[in-house]
Amino acid sequence: MFSREAVWSGTFDQYAASKRKRGTSEVDSEFLKDIEGWRDVLARNLALRNSDLSADDLNATVQRIIDRIVFLRMAEDRGLEPEGQLLKLCEQPDIYNHFINGLCRKADEKYNSGLFHFKKESGISDAPDTLTPRLAVDDKALKPILQSLYFEHGSPYHFGVLPVEILGTVYERFLGKVIRLTAGHQAKVEEKPEVRKAGGVYYTPSYIVNYIVLNTIGKQIEGKSPADLAGGKTTSPFRVLDMACGSGSFLLGAYQFLLDHCLKWQLSNPSPKHAKAVYQNAKGETRLTIAERKRILTTHIYGVDIDRQAVEVTKLSLLLKALEGENDTTLSQQMTFFHERALPNLSHNIKCGNSLIASDFSMIPEDLVRVRAFDWPAQFPDAMKAGGFDAVIGNPPWVSLTGKFGNEICSRDEIAYLTNRYHANTYMPNLYEYFVSQGFTLTKSKGRFSFIVPDRLGFNAQFADLRKRLLTEASITTLQYKLPFPGITADTLVFVLHRTPPNTATEVEIGEHGKTPMRRKQTELLGSNGHTFEYFENLDVMRLVGKLATNPHVKTLGEMFETTSGFGGKSQLITESQVNQRQTPTMKGDCISKYDIRKTYWFEFAPKNITGRTTNRTKLGARPKILLRKTGNSIIATYDDSGIFPEQSLYFLFNRKTDSDFKFVLGLLNSQLMDVFFKAKCLTNKDSIAQVKKVDLDLLPIVDSADKARHDKLVGLVEKMLALTPKLRATKSESEKAALQNAVTTTDAEIDRLVYELYGLTEEEIKIVEGAC
Repeated sequence: MFSREAVWSGTFDQYAASKRKRGTSEVDSEFLKDIEGWRDVLARNLALRNSDLSADDLNATVQRIIDRIVFLRMAEDRGLEPEGQLLKLCEQPDIYNHFINGLCRKADEKYNSGLFHFKKESGISDAPDTLTPRLAVDDKALKPILQSLYFEHGSPYHFGVLPVEILGTVYERFLGKVIRLTAGHQAKVEEKPEVRKAGGVYYTPSYIVNYIVLNTIGKQIEGKSPADLAGGKTTSPFRVLDMACGSGSFLLGAYQFLLDHCLKWQLSNPSPKHAKAVYQNAKGETRLTIAERKRILTTHIYGVDIDRQAVEVTKLSLLLKALEGENDTTLSQQMTFFHERALPNLSHNIKCGNSLIASDFSMIPEDLVRVRAFDWPAQFPDAMKAGGFDAVIGNPPWVSLTGKFGNEICSRDEIAYLTNRYHANTYMPNLYEYFVSQGFTLTKSKGRFSFIVPDRLGFNAQFADLRKRLLTEASITTLQYKLPFPGITADTLVFVLHRTPPNTATEVEIGEHGKTPMRRKQTELLGSNGHTFEYFENLDVMRLVGKLATNPHVKTLGEMFETTSGFGGKSQLITESQVNQRQTPTMKGDCISKYDIRKTYWFEFAPKNITGRTTNRTKLGARPKILLRKTGNSIIATYDDSGIFPEQSLYFLFNRKTDSDFKFVLGLLNSQLMDVFFKAKCLTNKDSIAQVKKVDLDLLPIVDSADKARHDKLVGLVEKMLALTPKLRATKSESEKAALQNAVTTTDAEIDRLVYELYGLTEEEIKIVEGAC
């Protein structure tokens, strides 16, 4: 645990602003543990004492109480509220009543925030909170929570130096759970289905937020004054949208960037006309006034989330950011000067709804309420009349709608609606595909659009139509792969595009994080097979791959063979030794190496034991066939004529549609040349669980040789390797092993030289291949 002295001295502020060191992680974890405990206590007590409370209202109420406590406690330590006011509530009975009708109503008068909104007011569309004031909460539930916020009762936190961004990381994980009510009206906290499917909640790291903000908003507002950004009679304001805002990390980053930009502009362009925009504090520092900070927030920042609690957290975070650096004295002076309350109501900016589903989903009102249908022209009329938003940024949900949790997240009717509305794939529907399509639509002409998504968006066949749309209708400026994302095993892609029509000269900067990027013509990406966002670390390899793919004597592997994966079987029933007479031999990926079958497993091939994939016995037992391992960073293939059934961790090639021998093709597959092509074009998840998908395997360029002499020579060399490799594995003699290894190395090199000849490589190209292996 971090020391109280360090936190109270303010050094935590510097610590948390640095890279995510161990102490910062501890602050996140400890505070998360605290507020999760508060949720449990409040949920149970509210459910017990308020029997008419629905599950939705219970979730909203618990969230609202916690948000109000956190806001007021942070306001205390920032000098905006009297010190110890929450603690003093514990000195008398009926704590909740004094909390709501005392502190919270005073906060409503002072801050004008939707967080404290108890009476109807003009200009505020949200209904006032009539629910929380009428509820009952026992002192025994609330008193320990309030006391735990103070140093004298063991709190390690100084809320005055707790950055809003740290609060966001905590709340993001906090929002991964929801309160359910049992039949007996008891509260139970559970993970949301999408969180269970994803394996947890992952807060977007600040450096990714900053990268996206800098490459969208940063490019757009450079050199512009606050007045330029505010718009006028003939121009619309600059608007930023996160359409899946979660706890608000991207909107916080965008807001901070705009605050910094406007302050810098004011400092560079001092004028008496800007009196309402800046002031000098007691230290002589020039700061944006609270009125200007409010104006920037309500003019430029917009967000939507389907989770009501997430919307409230985003509002809370933005309001705390607006108050950053203020104390009661400076705030009171400005409130008197501007004749208005301290904070804006964000009900027009941050909204709850389904960013993907509009009211045309159903004619039945209950359906629209269930899916939280959201009509963009009705909810953001000014922005939509202006053509959309200037910058659309964020991290959309990475949620597959297949598998056992799929129907818990979206119903079949919803998936059908989404695939139809967004012309999306039906093979493996995923929420981020719909968000990318909708995000692009919401980006206005000349606007910028950037998301972080799984790298599969750049390569997988099911996203080909979406990539084509982006490449056709926008100028893609950057495609950056493999930005580190703690906790996430999937490789990442950040795309940045400018919604202007591309031309033949448009170039894309593309590459991996931390490495020198390359520039490629956008027309090349559009013209590639599947319109993939592919990149190469080496320009020479890129040219060589292009040569192989366009060789007139080449056919794709998919044209020459039928390729498929083996059967899916219950893993616990696949055994290393035979356990009953009904079992027959089978092979998995780890059974093979290049030119060798090292072992077999045993499995009872019965319907009750099969989970899917290829189940046709004729196909599985085809002979001969080529076996190829599905995972790994290189091609591992061998020949099999036994008819043993392969399991799903192996692909197998059968049903030959060419005169070329199986062994001829095996030699090509196991060559250095094919391995270079394979690594450059076919592998996915290279830095986690590298694997090849069938659609990419089928694209391997196989020379269909009419040169019988070379064909037969290669077959002979492969037969030699098929004989040598098992002997090398089995021998115990060191002298025999050395002789066999020499023979294998020599034969493998002969195969590589013959393959170079078959594909017509030059000496320079051979050097490229051997340098890349």
